[in-house]
Amino acid sequence: MAKIVRLEPIAQETSIETNGNLLSVLLNKELDVLRECGGRGMCATCHIYVNEGMESLSPINRREQRTLEVITSCQTNSRLACQSRVLGQGVVVQLPPGMYINSLKDIEVLIGRRAEQNLLHPLTGQVLVEAGKLITRSMMMQIEKTANFNVGEYFNQSSGS
Repeated sequence: MAKIVRLEPIAQETSIETNGNLLSVLLNKELDVLRECGGRGMCATCHIYVNEGMESLSPINRREQRTLEVITSCQTNSRLACQSRVLGQGVVVQLPPGMYINSLKDIEVLIGRRAEQNLLHPLTGQVLVEAGKLITRSMMMQIEKTANFNVGEYFNQSSGS
């Protein structure tokens, strides 16, 4: 039997088959979800907040828990949409504000302009550029020094610490 999931703040409802993952809900609504890790629960690009119905989702597995631990905007109601299967009714989810980027090139093309929304790191969810900030070359050099965009390399580093 299909379950209804509500997406906030866009106030849209959609149905999903029992045991379907929330990532499919986001993609069906044509929301811009990068799926940087291919839906394996290793990045932040499908990070969501479950406003209601956490008990109607599958439990958090070890991989998801490990990924959530490195997401800087993680809260107690955080989940990864790719790992969250809908088992019951009453699920209401919200996407974090901002836009995840694929690589530094996504920011580089914006040099000289102000960010229209927060630009977020695809692995950690960290705000790389705040909304309204002017994007400069020096900002780019700083981001390049500190931001790792390689999923496999990033998690190999984090598991060794």
